[in-house]
Amino acid sequence: MQIGLVGLQFSGKTTLFNTIAGIENTDMQAGKEEATIEVVKIPDTRLDKMTELFNPKKTVHATIEVFDTPGLKMSDDGKVKITSQFMNNVKNNDALFYVVRQFANSAVAHPMNTVDPVRDIEFLETEFLFNDLAFLEARITKLHKEILKLKDEKLKRELPLIEKCLAHVENEQPLRSLNLTDDELKMLSGYQLLTLKPLLIGINFDENSIEDVDNTINKIRESLPNKEETIIPFYGKIEYELSSMDEEDRKTFMEDYGIKESALTKILSSAYEKLGLQSFLTVGEDECRAWTIKKNYTAQDAAGVIHTDFYNKFIRAEVVHYDDYITHGSFSKCKEAGVWRLEGKQYIVVDGDILNIRHS
Repeated sequence: MQIGLVGLQFSGKTTLFNTIAGIENTDMQAGKEEATIEVVKIPDTRLDKMTELFNPKKTVHATIEVFDTPGLKMSDDGKVKITSQFMNNVKNNDALFYVVRQFANSAVAHPMNTVDPVRDIEFLETEFLFNDLAFLEARITKLHKEILKLKDEKLKRELPLIEKCLAHVENEQPLRSLNLTDDELKMLSGYQLLTLKPLLIGINFDENSIEDVDNTINKIRESLPNKEETIIPFYGKIEYELSSMDEEDRKTFMEDYGIKESALTKILSSAYEKLGLQSFLTVGEDECRAWTIKKNYTAQDAAGVIHTDFYNKFIRAEVVHYDDYITHGSFSKCKEAGVWRLEGKQYIVVDGDILNIRHS
């Protein structure tokens, strides 16, 4: 699963990407023309704790792919240019992360000449709405022709759905705010509609804007059609500097700037969640691992992520939640407390479950 970083040129998007991916020389890559992808570990304090307790030979984190799309820049006519390559890159992402500039820097001009995060978000949303609008209109025209020609019942069921989506987009509302059923989402899944993709919005502040963060975020939220969008403030330049420090220096640095916590953990965890993912754990002296599964996976589905044979030969899953394990301190004490249990194929795995799969 892949989340794409999207933004205007000089928004700090690539700096954020490099920080997440642990890439050095971020200044040299600013304004780069090519897209970049990295597999990134998801921070998980639960896995860290189990590693501390079991001292395994190996620890394996859950991961996601992070895709850095080249920033949009001004063309010769004085407008920000949306290229077909940019749109193709965005369409291939499973979720989007808008990186929006709030920091001032006279040495690096904003592509639209002024810093205005509300305008930048509206620009991206409008372009993606236009893209979806054009596709939906073309799809309706094609459906009418195909229904007359083929008399296909599946196409007849699709038509009212596409019409509903078009009406929503014409009302300048992103499709992710439209209440769609699982069957409807499945029907739309192959079309790569941009405003249907899950969205995170990251606002890139500098050290001079720390006291204005809450007011700025509230202003941005009020400007959005969907007031429930996830907005994450971060300090791109500071985060990059923090990533190369040891724990003690990092703590001192953050205290000096009045920053309570790094935003990287929240960014990655929120991206993981927006993709509809969660983790279960397997633990032991050989290995402690966080396994990535989709929400609502059954115990048998989770077993299949570990190994195909575990799915096919599944018998039972031994289950205890991480919180219960930490409370009681061992599997034997969890059994005594009644929080360790055996579950069958249809058990719905909960984020943070510790599983041991029994199979034939």
